[in-house]
Amino acid sequence: MLPLRDRPGWRAAGEISLLTRPAWERTLDRLARSDEETCHLELSAVTFVDVAGVSALAMTAQGLPQGRRIVLEEPPATLRRVLDMFWPDLLSVEVMGR
Repeated sequence: MLPLRDRPGWRAAGEISLLTRPAWERTLDRLARSDEETCHLELSAVTFVDVAGVSALAMTAQGLPQGRRIVLEEPPATLRRVLDMFWPDLLSVEVMGR
């Protein structure tokens, strides 16, 4: 997980799974504690996200104050499908690309 230089947020690469979940959850915690109205997660280099990783993202988004949002940039298709299946009304997450 690396901070983005041109906008508030982070870039992830590889898999988000049992082995990498602690880093993912730390990043989501930083995102939740930031003062930014919109935070970006650039996920074009992510090859896999397990259901627990998507769940952590959804729970973070649900805990955001009204008016804040997370923009997912080019997430894997499976992430979008799991969000749509289990959290179809999650308004604080916007998916861009892929």
